[in-house]
Amino acid sequence: MRAVLMGMAAGSVLLLAGTAAHADAALATSSGCLNCHQVEVKTVGPALKDMAAKYAGDAGAGAMLAGKIKNGSNGVWGAIPMPPNAAVSDENAKVLADWILTLK
Repeated sequence: MRAVLMGMAAGSVLLLAGTAAHADAALATSSGCLNCHQVEVKTVGPALKDMAAKYAGDAGAGAMLAGKIKNGSNGVWGAIPMPPNAAVSDENAKVLADWILTLK
């Protein structure tokens, strides 16, 4: 019985983790991120997985990416600038940045 309960608890954690990832992808969609970025493929902006790979292991990457999401950036990934996203809250910028960094 205990093993069954532990298995159910582990499944619940995985379900919640999957839901969080889905929610963050939904936030990326509703925030307009996926208008210029895709997870796997470079479009107008770099692929989100490429960003995750570039900043893997960088302890300050989450805060740096959240700042770029809010304030925009220029020249990091090419000639096309990323415009600022004033409509994205600081909290949502951090959620988006952290989600991007989990992509592999």
